[in-house]
Amino acid sequence: MEDMTAILVVALLGGMAAALVRLPPLLGFLVAGFVLNVLGVASVPALEVSADLGVTLLLFGVGLKIDLRQLAQREVWVTATVHMVASTLIGAAVVAAIGLSGTALLAGSDWRTWVLVGFALSFSSTVFVVKILEDRSASRSLGGRTAIGVLVVQDLAAVAYLAASSGKPPSPWALLLLLLLPGAWVLRTVLARIGHDELRPLFGLVLALVPGYALFEAVGLKGDLGALVIGMMLAGRPGAMGLAKSIFTVKDLLLVGFFVSIGIGALPTLEHLLVALVLVVVLLPLKAVGFAALLGTAGLRRRTSVLTGSTLANFSEFGLIVAVAASADVLGEDWLATLATAIAASFVVGTAVGRRPEYLVKALSRLVRERPEQRLHPEDRPIDVGHAEAVVLGMGRVGRAAYDRLQQVHGLATVGVETSGDRVARLVEEGVDLIEGDATDPEFYERLHTGDVRVVLLAMPFHGNNVDALEQLRAAGFTGTIAVVTQYDADLRQARALGAQTGFQLYDGAGAELADLAAEAAGLRLRDQD
Repeated sequence: MEDMTAILVVALLGGMAAALVRLPPLLGFLVAGFVLNVLGVASVPALEVSADLGVTLLLFGVGLKIDLRQLAQREVWVTATVHMVASTLIGAAVVAAIGLSGTALLAGSDWRTWVLVGFALSFSSTVFVVKILEDRSASRSLGGRTAIGVLVVQDLAAVAYLAASSGKPPSPWALLLLLLLPGAWVLRTVLARIGHDELRPLFGLVLALVPGYALFEAVGLKGDLGALVIGMMLAGRPGAMGLAKSIFTVKDLLLVGFFVSIGIGALPTLEHLLVALVLVVVLLPLKAVGFAALLGTAGLRRRTSVLTGSTLANFSEFGLIVAVAASADVLGEDWLATLATAIAASFVVGTAVGRRPEYLVKALSRLVRERPEQRLHPEDRPIDVGHAEAVVLGMGRVGRAAYDRLQQVHGLATVGVETSGDRVARLVEEGVDLIEGDATDPEFYERLHTGDVRVVLLAMPFHGNNVDALEQLRAAGFTGTIAVVTQYDADLRQARALGAQTGFQLYDGAGAELADLAAEAAGLRLRDQD
């Protein structure tokens, strides 16, 4: 119990220290493991169980978010596949070159070690990349969605390797797993009807561990693969995203055990640190340039390609999972410490780049040529709304009413902007002049040609999105009138302070309108009508 107490306290302090200097807490957990190793604290069974559960839930969560249509996009699967193969080969060559220097870490190694290390370092960190995209409000942009798609393809490759590395063929009973396909409707029905309380994360945990992990292990398949498959069966169904969010905190908490256990089990020496430094200095720039070049070839703008490539230029915690799964005769324990150090260093570099991405964009833009507009991805081409005098961002009920009012009463040529493809299709059929786009995406405003636009209405349902759009409009140099819809007085004051000329508190007059409707329904007459 004393060792477990020490592990929890040091892990907390490590995570807090990392967060204090704006680094990912998982970096602090890795360092905490190294510190515990120095202090002589031994790993405990509970820590190993936590690590295994965390990885299983991580893969289950990945499965819940997999959109097979997104993975089928050329900019996703071609980029991910080609980059993974090239990165593995280049990484193997770099490791082999390091071995020629006579380092003891690679003494007696062969091509299997080189390729496995190259493969482990070909992944980008799902946790780290998603955090960067969220900080930039870019997770729903074309570049953000493409980056997440690439991460999913990488995760699938890692899981396939984990399944193959078990070293034994699956049982003939594995064929019975096909019965999960017709039986999935039961799980989907329960998921759609389950509440939003503590039952939801418990439901997710049971699915990941029982029909996922335990069932697949029972027939000789990797349990982590089972968790991913069960997650994929529920992806895109009602309640799937809510389930993913509900297990997010549980998964992150359990993954603390994984990162701490790596540090406790392997303390880096000076040699490990030097090898990790070489891997970071040589491979990270090549990784960024490779992604940017491939994405540019797939039709993304130069800026989108470079930003996405730099975001993906890091090493992944999945590399450690692959290394842990490797047998001792292929990859020794010393490599765990080296890989953990390289991953931690890549996070430090990625954080520094993430704070000032423009500098890297300018540097890498010289290496990636701009494509003609007609050859760009449809979602990455310039957007011209110069024919309009007013633009409404967010075409829900409020936005649609504002759109009609601007056109019919004020006589302004108006264009709406909406992120929901289904809503766009429906409104276009009704004759609405509409553009599909994400008004919270910074890249949207780089492609937007406002021309003669005089008025912009911010009518998105979440205040944070309206604030993001307001800041992006001002940063893009828009000098016209900006009006915003808010739910609270404090939000309206904030919007005006940020540059909105006017706004409307959504509930202003709502009480009076409700009273009038109730009186009318009751057959009462208003006093001013007497």
